[in-house]
Amino acid sequence: MVNILGPRDEFLRILERELDADIHVRGNEVTLSGTAAALQLGADVLTELVTVIRTGQGLTADAVERTVAMLGNREDARPADVLTHNILSSRGKTIRPKTLNQKRYVDAIDKHTVVFGIGPAGTGKTYLAMAKAVQALQNKSVNRIILTRPAVEAGENLGFLPGTLNDKIDPYLRPLYDALHDMVDPDSIPRLLTAGTIEVAPLAYMRGRTLNDAFIILDEAQNTSMEQMKMFLTRLGFGAKMVVTGDITQVDLPGATRSGLRVVQGILDNVEDIAFCHLTNHDVVRHKLVGRIVAAYDKFESSQPAPAPRHHR
Repeated sequence: MVNILGPRDEFLRILERELDADIHVRGNEVTLSGTAAALQLGADVLTELVTVIRTGQGLTADAVERTVAMLGNREDARPADVLTHNILSSRGKTIRPKTLNQKRYVDAIDKHTVVFGIGPAGTGKTYLAMAKAVQALQNKSVNRIILTRPAVEAGENLGFLPGTLNDKIDPYLRPLYDALHDMVDPDSIPRLLTAGTIEVAPLAYMRGRTLNDAFIILDEAQNTSMEQMKMFLTRLGFGAKMVVTGDITQVDLPGATRSGLRVVQGILDNVEDIAFCHLTNHDVVRHKLVGRIVAAYDKFESSQPAPAPRHHR
């Protein structure tokens, strides 16, 4: 009962806020009162929470909120199946999907050779792909991981950054290193990089190569041109798996350049063994405020008048 109600009844307060039913707790018994629909939802939520606890996995406030949201939206998967799907355990931390779309994305990576994960910041598209890459390396289904990003910057010019080419590239690749540190013993990372077991490199370094027995992740793919996207996808070798992630609302390419990520779905949509997974602001798993910020910006941008067409003389 303590596990279900949470520390200082934190989870009980969430249930009282999120459910239309009145909740009364006495000893080991929970009583719900309200409409038939509210009672059904409340009973389903409590059943799922008990199932999660029985797996030995502790509940969090976030998991309770997501359970209510999944059941309230009548999604076609049990929250307990989503929230207890372990991908990777490292240094006492277990990485799992937290939403139904994230679970579908992870399942697609298992079933397909090339997967596109498209969605806003914070939806876990790169993080989960990297967890699957580390899992594949540990399972010996690949013998190396290649992480790559296009070196296109938001409002800055690469040439003006100080240092060597490697120093200039590093800021773009830093988020990939940060995620890697969560999943692999940090002391072993320099050794893995030196041995080439893990390679972190700008997209331009992929040209002319065929990547066999590798798990390859292209991050920030909205900043690839159509030519770069084709170049990357045709690097696929035998025994390899590719995941391409990006946010088509955050393109930093020069005005006339078309984003390779924007057009690729229209080109490859019906090609066998390729999957497109779309995540939304409902899948944002950073701080709760990030989801609200993304939603607020979407609302603001949709309310703005379209820019007037420019007439050239």
